[in-house]
Amino acid sequence: MKKTTLAVALFLSTCFVFAQKKTTTSAIISFDATTSIDALPKAENKTAIAALDLKKGEVAFEVIIKNFSFTNPKIQEHFNGAGWMDSDKFPTATFKGKIKNAGEIKFRKNGTYNAQVEGDLTIHGITKPVKTSATLNVSGKKISTKTNFKIKLEDYKISGGAIAAGKVAKEPTITVAADFK
Repeated sequence: MKKTTLAVALFLSTCFVFAQKKTTTSAIISFDATTSIDALPKAENKTAIAALDLKKGEVAFEVIIKNFSFTNPKIQEHFNGAGWMDSDKFPTATFKGKIKNAGEIKFRKNGTYNAQVEGDLTIHGITKPVKTSATLNVSGKKISTKTNFKIKLEDYKISGGAIAAGKVAKEPTITVAADFK
């Protein structure tokens, strides 16, 4: 009887620990570098990996650069090339951060919450701090998140003729959306 009780207690505590961390392999990251000259530099990646630790308030994303999809294959080729993202040398981009106001968010109560997120974004082999706000929607066991923020391409040593010509925004908008179950 003691062994059964111990096994049940161990199983329940393990379930509780794993329930503290939510993950997804289908987060969506969008990249919008459109300008008044060119509306085509937009891309979307629907295969980002994301994790949300409810107990620690930590959040992390990882995306494979080559999985960004553009409507124009030529732009996609340039985007992955050595002059831009150099995705053979730098195959992923990552974000690791914390929800600064995690104590105010009731991860187990239905509702919409505003989260203040700070962390490190690594693109093109360069890591820079990022601060943004995100919306978290809790519905049952599902948590949906969405944020958008701008980055400066020059901060990540990304340059190219299209940027200088005004065809690609110097500060594109990055949008991140994830559904955690």
